[in-house]
Amino acid sequence: MKKINVGILIFNEVEVLDFAGPFEVFSIAEGTDSEKLFNVFTIAEIRNNITARNGLQVVPTFTFNDDVVIDILVIPGGYGAETIEFKNEKLLNWIVEKDKKTIITSSVCTGAIILAEAKLLNHKEATTHWMDLDRLRKDYPLIKVVDQKFVESGKIMTSGGISAGINMSLYIIKKLFGNEISINTAKRMDYDI
Repeated sequence: MKKINVGILIFNEVEVLDFAGPFEVFSIAEGTDSEKLFNVFTIAEIRNNITARNGLQVVPTFTFNDDVVIDILVIPGGYGAETIEFKNEKLLNWIVEKDKKTIITSSVCTGAIILAEAKLLNHKEATTHWMDLDRLRKDYPLIKVVDQKFVESGKIMTSGGISAGINMSLYIIKKLFGNEISINTAKRMDYDI
């Protein structure tokens, strides 16, 4: 079986568990034959070390210049998302182009602000971190903002804060491969769902 490619965007001041939580979930998911279901990698605008929140150094696997297929795109949040990257035209254009070929485009926490700025949430239900729900409502009136762990609106999924990104990732596994594999993945992580 062909593995599904999960590309996780990273950038300076990205929230660590916003990208590392989904990375872990998809990385350990296995089918009933113990085969890995996903090929998971990070991707950044340039191939420099990324300094995540609180100083964690991360080296991206790929850059925007690499011709890589992304089936599931994960846009994490954090200070960098909500203050810098949401106005990065190169990043926004890259997301819009990748979204044309993804089976799922998703965000964790304030990654929703990036998707909103890219106009991918217009006329859809979406959520974000509880502290930023009002900002999403005020700044992006074409979005129907809801306060829940995660929201599925067509092929776009948005989630609340850190742990909600893990919940959303487990839901994606359930949607694609069934409840048993999702439960087994959560159990391996000792994560309650």
